[in-house]
Amino acid sequence: MLNEKKIIVALDYHDINDVMRFIDNIDPSLCRMKIGKELFTKYGPKIVFDIQKKGFDIFLDLKFHDIPTTVYKACLSALSLDIWMLNIHLSGGLNMALQASKAKQDSQSSCILLGVTALTSLSDDDCFSVYGCNRDDQLKRLKVIGLESGLDGFVCSPFDINILDDTNMIFVTPGIRIDKNIDDHHRVISPREALELGSDYLVLGRSITASNKPNETLRKLVSEL
Repeated sequence: MLNEKKIIVALDYHDINDVMRFIDNIDPSLCRMKIGKELFTKYGPKIVFDIQKKGFDIFLDLKFHDIPTTVYKACLSALSLDIWMLNIHLSGGLNMALQASKAKQDSQSSCILLGVTALTSLSDDDCFSVYGCNRDDQLKRLKVIGLESGLDGFVCSPFDINILDDTNMIFVTPGIRIDKNIDDHHRVISPREALELGSDYLVLGRSITASNKPNETLRKLVSEL
C-alpha cells in the first residue's frame, strides 16, 4: 500500500517565489510536499497546481473542522484538486468525520484521508485545559471516531502510535527533526526513531527547507532510512 517515498516536506514559506525556488532544487523522487493554511489561504489552488506540475504529490494540510455539511463540501472541493493526501480534525466529531469520508466516496477519489488527533504542540496540561482529560484519554476517544468513520489513518505524534495503532491504518507524523530542535512541538523525534515507532510517513519542515543544500540533505536522509 505504501511506496518508498516516506518523506513529506512541509513548505514553511510566506511567498510563492521562495516556494518555487526551493521546489526547483528538489528531486520529486525523494519526497512529497505539504501545503498548509498559510500558503493555501494566500494563493489557493494555484499553488497546488504549480507544484504538481513539477512532479510532486501534494498533502493538503487544512485540518477541516466545521459542521458536517460544510466539511463535506470543503472536502469535495479539495479532492477535486487531485491531491494525494487530505486531513480533517477529529475533534469535530463522528458525524463530521463521516461526511468527510462520504465526500471521498462520492468523488471517487483515491486520496488518503486522515484524521488529526491531538496536535503535537499540546502537552498533558494543555489537553486537560482543552478537553478535560489527559492526552492519552483524548487519543483513545479520537481513535474511535477515526475508525468508525472509515478514515485511512491518523496524523499524530510518533509517541502516540502505540495508543492509536490498528490494522491497516496509516500514520503520518509531524514533529520529526534531524537536529532535534523543538520549535512549536511539545516533543520531537528523529526520522529513524519515528519509523521504529510505526510511522508510515514523516513530515519534516525546517530540517529540510532551512538546509543550505536541501536536496542533498533529503537524499542522505532517504538513503539512511
